[in-house]
Amino acid sequence: MSHHQVTDPVDAHETADSVGEPRVDKKVMEDVLLGRFADTRRAARTLMKDPAFHKIEGQSKEDHRERVFKQMHLLAEDGAVHRAFPREFGGSDAHGANIAAFEELVTADPSLQIKAGVQWGLFAAAVMHLGSEDHHRRFLPGTMDLSAPGAFAMTEFGHGSDVAAIGTTATYDPDTEEFVLDTPFPAATKRYLGNAANDAKDAVVFAQLITNGVNHGVHCLYTHIRDEDGQPLEGITITDEGQKGGLNGVDNGCFTFEKVRVPRTNLLNRYGDVAADGTYTSPIDSPGRRFFTMLGTLVQGRVSLTGASVAASKLALIGAITYGNQRRQFNASSTIEEEVLLDYQLHQRRLLPRLATTFAANFAHENLLTKLDDVFSGKDDSDENRQELETLAAAIKSVTTWHALDTLQEAREACGGAGFISENRLVSLRADLDVYATFEGDNNVLLQLVAKRLLSDYAAEFKDADFGALSRFVANQAQSTVMNRFGLRRTFQSVQDTGDERRSANWFKQAEVQRQLLTERSRQMVIDVAGELRSASKLPAAKQAAIFNEHQFEIINAAKAHADLLLWESFTDALERVSDPGTKQIMTWLRDLYALTRIEETLDWYLLNGRISDQRARTLSPYINRLLRRLRPHAQDIVDSFGYSPEHVRMEITSGSEARRQEESMEYYRALRASPTAPVDEKLLHARRK
Repeated sequence: MSHHQVTDPVDAHETADSVGEPRVDKKVMEDVLLGRFADTRRAARTLMKDPAFHKIEGQSKEDHRERVFKQMHLLAEDGAVHRAFPREFGGSDAHGANIAAFEELVTADPSLQIKAGVQWGLFAAAVMHLGSEDHHRRFLPGTMDLSAPGAFAMTEFGHGSDVAAIGTTATYDPDTEEFVLDTPFPAATKRYLGNAANDAKDAVVFAQLITNGVNHGVHCLYTHIRDEDGQPLEGITITDEGQKGGLNGVDNGCFTFEKVRVPRTNLLNRYGDVAADGTYTSPIDSPGRRFFTMLGTLVQGRVSLTGASVAASKLALIGAITYGNQRRQFNASSTIEEEVLLDYQLHQRRLLPRLATTFAANFAHENLLTKLDDVFSGKDDSDENRQELETLAAAIKSVTTWHALDTLQEAREACGGAGFISENRLVSLRADLDVYATFEGDNNVLLQLVAKRLLSDYAAEFKDADFGALSRFVANQAQSTVMNRFGLRRTFQSVQDTGDERRSANWFKQAEVQRQLLTERSRQMVIDVAGELRSASKLPAAKQAAIFNEHQFEIINAAKAHADLLLWESFTDALERVSDPGTKQIMTWLRDLYALTRIEETLDWYLLNGRISDQRARTLSPYINRLLRRLRPHAQDIVDSFGYSPEHVRMEITSGSEARRQEESMEYYRALRASPTAPVDEKLLHARRK
């Protein structure tokens, strides 16, 4: 049996009309998943088929680093990483396409994706987005062709996510027209810097800019780090982070500075400049807005992690579902033929909801890429759109990186011992992607930023409202709370559904019901948190911080609820682009599965808040199980539609060898049973004696 020929496990009442059973058109589904930047993704995938880019499992740290650095040169020579740069320097000003190509590197080796991201997505991008035309002329060519390998020196021992509080200082000396970089205490040591331990000749260093006795906050300076012989320049100490839990092809290291002088003209001065006499000027008066504007130009790092996480989730599901369609375990309906793993409901529960979430994440990431392209291309780079991009990137990066780690772990377990073998890559991918949850911003910190934006938007709704409007809102909110929490709406649901479980279950599959449930949870959680925090607005800062701290758990959950809604909306919008009826039906089931498993996981909230009646709640899990049965026959076609070739997947469990082993085993037992010399099962002897 090939891994595409799986037994249809759908119940008899559901197979009665199987003549009209929908089928996946894999080409249609692949095109929808590839999205707006399909041609770029296909070109990147073609390049990543080359074994020269593939990770060699078990390599030493030193060999792995050397191999990845050579791969970087291959990328530079191919022009594969230059799409986002200005045309005058050999780029194409294609920002969304650039990220779409970058994320495909994860299929070859996550170390290559991250090291390339450091070089071109952080180091070179800082020069491009924070520097002037002069900086572009002087520095961009070297960053692009890799003659100037570089580090992105932002994070410190003492401060990672809280960039505004970093300790490194850049104090201006007007006598020499230089900045003096210093690491004033050990916690200000620059840490976790990719490219730093071995390869970086230069770095963009983030430091507190001090001139004329005033600290103007964090700014960025292009700084030479090593001489032509590869030795650290005077005053710079470089240490190697050594072996890590993953990504050992990236040479992470630390920098400290002692009176290191940097020319004034090396200050990347798009948002803040220092004249020869030390006078500071900026086009943005507010220090806070200036800081967030500077960091906002580097948001593409979070966006690329989102795409790479989606790609890694797809690889994991290709491996686990293909293996689950071939691997057999335990006799249930036959004494010869054991059951296929994916026919077990629990196995479906483990993998298919994660498959649905991967689709939702794919479409949310596609929307994020489009917004990034609009902002960075200048199509719509308004402050409002930039802020929305930052909020979306923070939300989607958090949930997709966590989802990838969860999916890789579940896929590993679903493949048993085979999942733990290096040749199947699941453990290796899980280790390499582990840092994605804190890289480019700790996920929990990012979700707090999302929640703060939601709270600000909620407050803005009433900024200019008159007393009557506010009174009506309070009255309506109070009425809604009474109806939900005291069971009036819940009772109404029960009256509608009395004696008809099918009606209760059908309610859940309606798109408007899903939208309402996810929206209500997201909005009500923001309203509840806002109510708790409102009283703190006029208190001293310390008490405000204490009250905020008391409600961090609710704040994070409100942001997660918002992310659930974002992913659902992205999936629902994508369905409108599917023309093939069978493919659209199956993708709709996946969308429903995503929504309903999100609701099932948070069912306690819906029950406590009266959004779902007890009767309807009882039908939710059985309906999800029905969806799983409907999707199960199509699982292989769905993962095949991801568009990855064997050269991308590179897992023994997807090679068909397991199917051949199972067929050989069954053939052996068939022949044995037909043989007159077959041994008798002891259990049969006991049965005959009885």
